[in-house]
Amino acid sequence: MPKGSEELTKERENEIIDACKKLYRTMSFKEITIKEIGKTTSFTRTSIYNYFQTKEEIFLALLQREYEHWNIDLRSALRKKTSMSRMDFAILLAETLSKRELMLKLLSMNMYDIEENSSIEKLIDFKQVYGESLNLTAECASRCIPELSEEDGIKFLYAFFPFVYGIYPYSSITPKQKAAMEAAGVPVHCFSIYDMTLSAAKKLLEIDE
Repeated sequence: MPKGSEELTKERENEIIDACKKLYRTMSFKEITIKEIGKTTSFTRTSIYNYFQTKEEIFLALLQREYEHWNIDLRSALRKKTSMSRMDFAILLAETLSKRELMLKLLSMNMYDIEENSSIEKLIDFKQVYGESLNLTAECASRCIPELSEEDGIKFLYAFFPFVYGIYPYSSITPKQKAAMEAAGVPVHCFSIYDMTLSAAKKLLEIDE
């Protein structure tokens, strides 16, 4: 890590992360390299290595930032509502996740490879923010279901979060995927992130309405 203030370091890291985010709008994960990222920043490729050792670390940092934004929304809801119904909670999950399409897209990639090719320090930073997401979601769940046992709360988290990892491909079907499915005789159904999240949350929370 280069010498300098923590604020300056964070500013430079964010510039690199923003460049990766911009490229990811039009390029695939495989196409994006540190060299390509360097072209859209004020850094040379060598300078980027002072902040991130691999492109996977940059993508992990981008995902971490997305989780941080989600956590802000969850914390805001907890501050505003001293209590909430199960339906309130289901709607909260649907509304907040529908704003995090990039997070869901990143999660649909091979997280094993991204995490394996990141340093333990970067991975710890990410896991802390991810852990906060688990805790905030658990706090929302306990607020809307006071009788929820610790065991059942854990079961809810580990049913809902795997769903979060897999939702993106079902909400964003590319023309190529659609053509292949139609040619293979597979029905094509595309639902919004909001609708799928609300439906899943209602089932997990046993909401009949």
